[in-house]
Amino acid sequence: MWRQALMRIALAIVPLVALVAACGSDTGSDTGAGASFVLKVADPGNSGPLAVGKRDGAFDAALAPLGAKIEWVGITPGFSSNLKLFNTKELDVSGAAFSPVVGALSKDVGVRIVAVQDPAGKDQSGIIVTPESGVHSVADLAGKRVAVNPAAKGEYILLKALAQAGVPADRVTRVPLQQKDAASAFATGKVDGWASFLVPYQEAKANGGVEIATEKSIGSNDNSVVVFRTEVLDQRPDVAAKYLDVLQDLTAKQRANPADFENVFEKTGPRALSGARLADAHRVGGEATVPHLPTEADATALADVVDTFFGNGVITRKITAADIFYDLKSRLTPEQLASIQAGS
Repeated sequence: MWRQALMRIALAIVPLVALVAACGSDTGSDTGAGASFVLKVADPGNSGPLAVGKRDGAFDAALAPLGAKIEWVGITPGFSSNLKLFNTKELDVSGAAFSPVVGALSKDVGVRIVAVQDPAGKDQSGIIVTPESGVHSVADLAGKRVAVNPAAKGEYILLKALAQAGVPADRVTRVPLQQKDAASAFATGKVDGWASFLVPYQEAKANGGVEIATEKSIGSNDNSVVVFRTEVLDQRPDVAAKYLDVLQDLTAKQRANPADFENVFEKTGPRALSGARLADAHRVGGEATVPHLPTEADATALADVVDTFFGNGVITRKITAADIFYDLKSRLTPEQLASIQAGS
């Protein structure tokens, strides 16, 4: 029964993505009509600061004086599955984590991190296994097949967990699958485990997946980040700063009143949460940290992700913080800089 439930989840991801894309052009406001610069942002779905900003037109209202507006772009689950959209200039801004950005830069994708969020909700991602796998701990994964989104969060979580448990990485078969395909493989028993994150992970766990590790338990340093296409940052740092300013304000409001940031567009239906999952989302929202310009502590956390990937052959060159963090500070006026520093 649990496999049938998980299969329904895997199949449901496709129409959900289509639904997000269909809603992508609806900003909920005419503010910014006729703007000369269009910032293409990953559609937020039904929850979080971006969803509230989309519903209320907060970003367009703030960007209008700069001659800019937002276009919401439908995406698939997981930053690494959308890299082609950055390459084709169909996407300019997205939330992510350190790991997929490291993976992207190793493939010369033109993106950079402008802001980092301190760890929160680290029980929302981890490793789950099928009940039939016979796996009860990370050490039991030796000889097993585990789905990961390659050079991204899933692969980092697995490698970090294996190192902590003293299991050589080559003792476990990493099956490279993006979230949609991994959900199907896990549901049908084609893999024994799945290193995953956020909504797909929580859905699979709620429907029978057995959790054996979380980002919290393995000491993950894969912090959340705000990522821009580098060309946009070079051309319009003022737009990037204003976008970050609005995001900081909305995130602070989410932390204070997390219930206002769930089920933003739909109270019922496939994208809406209820019961225990809604209560858990409120808890995590209350832990949300405001994005800030990268610090030395962030560079240290990033180095752990880079070292984990480089040491296991996921990337072939060591990428530095200077390669990944964009120096937005140097591109702003004192007033612009003061605004985003005050927000953090």
